[in-house]
Amino acid sequence: MWNHNYYVYITTNPGKTVLYVGVTNDISVRLRQHRENKGTQKSFTGQYYCYNLVYYEHFSHIEHAIEREKEIKKWRREKKNDLIESINPNWIFLNDQVGD
Repeated sequence: MWNHNYYVYITTNPGKTVLYVGVTNDISVRLRQHRENKGTQKSFTGQYYCYNLVYYEHFSHIEHAIEREKEIKKWRREKKNDLIESINPNWIFLNDQVGD
């Protein structure tokens, strides 16, 4: 049986005023890509400097990860904040925890 890893994650900008919700199969590579794009207009995360990880969930099936990403993206900001604070009450940047 294959061991698959998929992640739904939330990043924010240094001032913690903008949130981005995404899905990936390699969270450390994806965070590096977000950081490398900072300040560019070619992506939302680049334009708004959303490269600081504040939340993530692990999934074994891509379908479940995509479903969860879509669910979270529909939420209002307050509900996303509550989700982040349920595991990261101080909004500590978690990039180092995932090898970024």
